Amino acid sequence: MINPLTRTSTPEDVATYRVEPYVVAADVYSASGHLGRGGWTWYTGSASWMYRVGIETILGFTKRGDVLFIDPCVPADWPEYVIEYRYGKSLYDITVSRPGEIDRQTVEVRVDGILLDGPGIPLVDDGIHHEVLLRPRERVPL
Repeated sequence: MINPLTRTSTPEDVATYRVEPYVVAADVYSASGHLGRGGWTWYTGSASWMYRVGIETILGFTKRGDVLFIDPCVPADWPEYVIEYRYGKSLYDITVSRPGEIDRQTVEVRVDGILLDGPGIPLVDDGIHHEVLLRPRERVPL
């Protein structure tokens, strides 16, 4: 409902929506005479929701206390993506390799070259620049 692309797929839709098709509108009017028209574009509230959709739902970036989880939902053909995350005075450079093949059960997580046990990445405010790599766990032949 809030995706501007679904509101601008035909010339008639564009004429009804009447706002930028690349910006999330805070309102889509339902009042008589304005039905389907967008309003309040570039509104910070709607922009923040779209940001959350991208970061949390698509890239899978969620933080619980001082633990970070990454559970991507991206196209299978993405080779990788990178997130730079500041936690206090620390900087985490996170590379997610072959994200379309990763889920919490099949992810290998390395922080500064050290293999971690679980899918969670412990965050430490130690002022250090940390390198994080997530990739699909290699299958061991039987």
